[in-house]
Amino acid sequence: MFDKITIIGAGYVGFSLAVLLSQEKEVTLFDIDVSKLQVIDDHKSPIRDQRIEEFLQQKELHLKTSYDLAEAILGRDLIILALPTNFNESSKFFDTSQIDLVISKIVKKNISTPILIKSTVPQGFTKKLQAHYPNVPIIFSPEFLREGSALEDNLNPHRIIVGNTESLGVKIAELFASFALNAPEILLMDSDEAEAVKLFSNAYLATRISFFNELDTFAIANNLDSQSIIDGVASDPRIGIHYRNPSFGYGGYCLPKDTKQLESDFGNLPQEIFSSVIKSNASRKKYIASYVASLGKKVIGLYLLAMKKNSDNFKDSSIIGVLQALKELDENITILIYEPLVHVSSIYDCEVVASLERFKEKSEIILTNRLDDILDDVKDKVFTRDIYGNN
Repeated sequence: MFDKITIIGAGYVGFSLAVLLSQEKEVTLFDIDVSKLQVIDDHKSPIRDQRIEEFLQQKELHLKTSYDLAEAILGRDLIILALPTNFNESSKFFDTSQIDLVISKIVKKNISTPILIKSTVPQGFTKKLQAHYPNVPIIFSPEFLREGSALEDNLNPHRIIVGNTESLGVKIAELFASFALNAPEILLMDSDEAEAVKLFSNAYLATRISFFNELDTFAIANNLDSQSIIDGVASDPRIGIHYRNPSFGYGGYCLPKDTKQLESDFGNLPQEIFSSVIKSNASRKKYIASYVASLGKKVIGLYLLAMKKNSDNFKDSSIIGVLQALKELDENITILIYEPLVHVSSIYDCEVVASLERFKEKSEIILTNRLDDILDDVKDKVFTRDIYGNN
């Protein structure tokens, strides 16, 4: 079963799944971005992921691309949706319009192929879709992938969760388990519960990050050694050392929007934690900016904008939040940016410096969300909260 699979969406989730499954399955990858598909056709990766690049070079993959949806979905055993669901700040809800549109087009073709949603969706979304399209099996299965390590996470998943307890759910779980190099736990549950698992998982990670960031804020303000405190706290096995590294704030594609969606899903139910985490993250970036501004430096350099190592995604990056807070605090501050992935002369009305040496020379202080050996020669200028070197 599932010998012919179509994946819709060539972002880091969709493309990593395409590379994973095309080792043994016939996979068609659909996307409306033709330039991205051309990169893939040249056996190159449109996203930064070292393991994906290795697979493209070393393995024979049964992968083809298509920008014709009708062609891509014809005669398939499984259709996987890996489409973006950005958080709409006006509606306070995920924008699921791309999922809605694609499924409506699939149904219009009288295709009853099972549809597996890998996009993050609001709690209760899958059941509403299923009720609207009763003749097409629609299943939700959350992904737990890190940008820059998506294929590695697919190869060694901590768990495989499928929001269907019937035979189709079992077969989907077995499909992904068959590609795992480890022995992940398989959990079958109702789609409502599977959707909640995704949202609560990311909200917990955001909460934990915020906890250690607030601990670090307290240490900075009171001239304490943050690492000593964190080591002492994390030595308790009930707390542990994972996700203890301070940063300028949580960011990236998933944690900010998923936490906001969960807050919205609560509606009128009593909750304080998730709203507080969202406020805490905003406060952290403002505190970092105010602390840096208090140092009296007039030329501030920002080293790299991407949220995570080996990522090319700037979305909701915490260092950008710090940048914006700095500009609000003092319009006379000059901010320089060094980011090799940006090929423009300015961004956020700040100069992008192409030369690393010039960036180092001109910056009076260099802010970076993660340590990098390339800054060792200007160590005295560097300001970071990356205590353990793993941001």
